[in-house]
Amino acid sequence: MRSAFIDKLIKRMDRLEPGEIQGIVLELVREKKFQEKVFEALQEGVILLDTENKVTYVNRAACTFFGMEQDQVVGQRLAQGVRGLDWNELLKPGTVVSRDLEVFYPENRYLNFYITSIDDDSPMGFVMLIRDVTETRKRTEEQLESERLNAFTLLAAGVAHELGNPLNSLTIHLQLLERRLKKMGAKGESLREHLDVATGEIKRLDFIIGQFLAAIRPSKPQLQRVQLRELLDECVRFLQPEIEACKVKLKLDLRSDLPAMPLDAGQMKQAVYNLIRNACQAMPNGGTLTINGTFTDFEVRLSFEDTGKGINAEQMGKLFQPFSTTRTTGTGLGLLIVRRIIREHGGEIDIESREGLGTRVSLWLPLVEKSVRMLEAGRDTGGKSRDLG
Repeated sequence: MRSAFIDKLIKRMDRLEPGEIQGIVLELVREKKFQEKVFEALQEGVILLDTENKVTYVNRAACTFFGMEQDQVVGQRLAQGVRGLDWNELLKPGTVVSRDLEVFYPENRYLNFYITSIDDDSPMGFVMLIRDVTETRKRTEEQLESERLNAFTLLAAGVAHELGNPLNSLTIHLQLLERRLKKMGAKGESLREHLDVATGEIKRLDFIIGQFLAAIRPSKPQLQRVQLRELLDECVRFLQPEIEACKVKLKLDLRSDLPAMPLDAGQMKQAVYNLIRNACQAMPNGGTLTINGTFTDFEVRLSFEDTGKGINAEQMGKLFQPFSTTRTTGTGLGLLIVRRIIREHGGEIDIESREGLGTRVSLWLPLVEKSVRMLEAGRDTGGKSRDLG
C-alpha cells in the first residue's frame, strides 16, 4: 500500500543522496518484516488480494484453516474457492461482504470471513479476514439443545401426569375385572383374552412414558468403581436370547486389562442394552455385531459396530430427536437416552455410518471423575477377540 510518506519520497527522489535512499529502503524493509510478523502472530486468517483477485499475501493462520502452503496460494485467484462474490461491487466505498463458510479439509471447521477493499479512494485490492467460529457455533448449538430439552422436560412432566392418572385408574379397574372373571369360572374364560390384551397395552403405554421421562429427566449418576469387562459380559448374557433370535453373530474384542472405572452400573447397562438392541434391529436378516474396547491413560473407548443397513444422511441429522425412528414400533428415544447417560458420566458419543454397510457407535468415557454436563439448563489396540456367535 502506498502511503503519503512514499508519495513524498517519490517526488523528492532526485534530490536525495544514494546513501539516504539506501537508508530509507532498509527502513521500509524492516517495517515490512515487522508487519508480516504481526500478521503471522494473529490467530485470525489474513489474505491480501490485488485488483485482479489474486492472492498477494496469506498468513499462517489462513494457511492452517484451509490446509495449504503459502507458496502454493500466492498468485492464485481467490474467486476459484469463494464463489458468488461481486468484486466490482466490493470496490465501491464502504462495501463489506461477510459470510459463514464450512470447510472439510484438513478438518471440519466453521469459518466466518469478511472482505472489503483496502482503499476506498483508489483500487488497491482487497483484504480478507477469517475467524474460526467452530467452538462458538458448537456452544450455540449446545445452548439451543439445552433450551429445547428444557421445554421438552416441561412437556414430558405434563404428559406423564395427564396420562399417568388415567392409566392407574384403568389398571385398577382391569384388576377388578380379573377378580370377577375368576369368580365366573369357565364362563369368564372367553373374556380373558380381551382382558389380557388390554392389560398388555396399558403396560406398553406405561413403558413408553417411562422411557420418555428417562430420556429427558436429569439424573446424576451414582458413581462406583466398576469392572467394565464384567459389566459388558453381564449385558451380553442378559440379551443373548434376543441376539440369537435376530441371528446376529456377536464378537467381543476387548482388551483383557480393561480397567475399573467410575460408573453408574445401572445407567451404563441401560445404555449398552439400547445400543445392542439398536444394532440387532438394524440387521433384520442377521449379521455381525462387534463390541470393541480399548483405553488410554485418560479414557476408555467402547465401539459397537454392526453390519446392518446403515443410516442415510437425512436420518443422521435426526438421530437424537425424540420420536424420530425408522421402526414402526420404535419410540425414537433410545439414542437420546444413551447420549444423556454418557454425557452425565462426562463422556461423549460419536456415530459413523455408511448406508448399506453398517454403523459404528463409539463411546468415550473418562477414567477419572469429571464434572458432569447435565443437559437441563489415542486409540489403543490389543487383547484377543473371542467369538460368542
